[in-house]
Amino acid sequence: MFVCMCYGITDKQIERAVREDSVGNIRDLKKQLGVGSQCGACVDMAVSIIDQTIIDDSLFKDVG
Repeated sequence: MFVCMCYGITDKQIERAVREDSVGNIRDLKKQLGVGSQCGACVDMAVSIIDQTIIDDSLFKDVG
């Protein structure tokens, strides 16, 4: 799903940035992908995806 329409950034791209590039906040995400730096309408959704990805990764990190 598209999160940032200004730059065409999807939820999967944000999740990948969190998992692979250690993006942990909207400031880092803006630097890397430009999310939230144009109109700002995507910021709340992007923050939610960052937070949820971090939570999911930490919950399942030691499972297995």
